[in-house]
Amino acid sequence: MRIALASDHAAIELKAALRDWLIEQGHEVADLGPETTDSVDYPDFGYKLAGVVADGTATRGIALCGSGIGISMSVNRNPDVRCALVSEPLSAALAREHNDANCIAMGARLTGVDMAKACVTAFLDTEFAGGRHQRRVDKLSNPSL
Repeated sequence: MRIALASDHAAIELKAALRDWLIEQGHEVADLGPETTDSVDYPDFGYKLAGVVADGTATRGIALCGSGIGISMSVNRNPDVRCALVSEPLSAALAREHNDANCIAMGARLTGVDMAKACVTAFLDTEFAGGRHQRRVDKLSNPSL
């Protein structure tokens, strides 16, 4: 699967750990930055991640910042992207199954590497259920439905 990762300066280490692990798992990974711990603005990287998921360059996206909150807000500004803030695997799985999430966000200051890997595994392994959930997902990008 083609997966894009983006973070802010607070999540550099978690992003690197997930990137290396995803590559070991056989995924094609695009690290959209940043590359250093120099202070950056999370919206810039959230917008970049949303763009590559929305245009199909990446199948799924993983957004990281200190809490996961700010970057998830920026990713969700794109109407073609559904980013769920998760902190454990059940939320990650339900985000896919019920909401057809194509991105997840996590907080590096709140989620350890092992839990983040468990969340990513659940996110990547769960399929969208469709059915009754589809009409609700459709309304996320088109509220007039």
